Amino acid sequence: MAADGLANIAIARECSVSPASVKGWRVRFAEEGLVNFAQVREGRGRKKKIPQEKIDQIVDLTLNYRPQGETHWSCRSMAAATGVSKSTVQQMWSARGLKPHRVETFKLSNDPKFEEKLVDVVGLYLNPPQKAIVLCADEKSSVQALDRTQASLPMVKGRGETMTHDYKRNGTTTLFAALDVLTGTAIGQCLPRHRHQEWLKFLKAIDRQVPKDLQIHLILDIHATHKHHDVRQWLDKHPRFHLHFTPTSSSWLNLVERWFRELTDKALRRGVFHSVPDLVASIQDYIDAHNDDPRPYVWTATAESILAKVARGRIALGKVS
Repeated sequence: MAADGLANIAIARECSVSPASVKGWRVRFAEEGLVNFAQVREGRGRKKKIPQEKIDQIVDLTLNYRPQGETHWSCRSMAAATGVSKSTVQQMWSARGLKPHRVETFKLSNDPKFEEKLVDVVGLYLNPPQKAIVLCADEKSSVQALDRTQASLPMVKGRGETMTHDYKRNGTTTLFAALDVLTGTAIGQCLPRHRHQEWLKFLKAIDRQVPKDLQIHLILDIHATHKHHDVRQWLDKHPRFHLHFTPTSSSWLNLVERWFRELTDKALRRGVFHSVPDLVASIQDYIDAHNDDPRPYVWTATAESILAKVARGRIALGKVS
């Protein structure tokens, strides 16, 4: 605008700033051009109120110490310990990505054959065999048929659905499920107990439902019911079954666990079941609805990337210990 001949007052009016600001910009451009033009000059701007020593103290306390008698710092406890305001503590934590109130869980497998089992299972996900079906199988045991002590109130405008915090137990069931990795469909069967006899019944159900011309690769954990003598005898007579065991403490490697989580969130957590048959019927309804529009979980992580992450975790644990 100045190059077009406009005066400082006209430029200020056009840019909604003061004429003094326009003058200052023009003077600085004449002195420095556009070099560092967007940066605040040394000595200008709002002055820091918290000395660097205090900032370092707060960060050090956050990372390396805990308040007496407590498991983690809060904004208020840190503010009281360091003599600053809680908003100042929050600003410092936010700027550095520190979240003392949050904790994440993890578990590194100690299975001596971890790498071998991992490569085997991930290989089935990323490169499934021809003329075969890959099923992720497991049990969801002790699923409770919970009934509420009072009737729930429906959702209305301005208020969500309500339900009593207490409940009545009406028995339990065990869900045996196998998730087809390719299609996302699920085979499920509810049985009263969680023993090798029930697992054997479920294997026979899988055998009936899977076409006879397909080999069956089962991904499952190392629970004792899966390796019982009677089960092994039955598998010897049905050679199209191939078992692939996940490492210990590695349930995340079995995709059916992801399906169990959705079942819990969508059909069980808020359900009201007056009896075990009601619970079983609800689970079957969910399985039927899911199979009408199945969506497979796509596994993308390679065995190499997982092993690298596990190696970093072991190094970190070694430093802590």
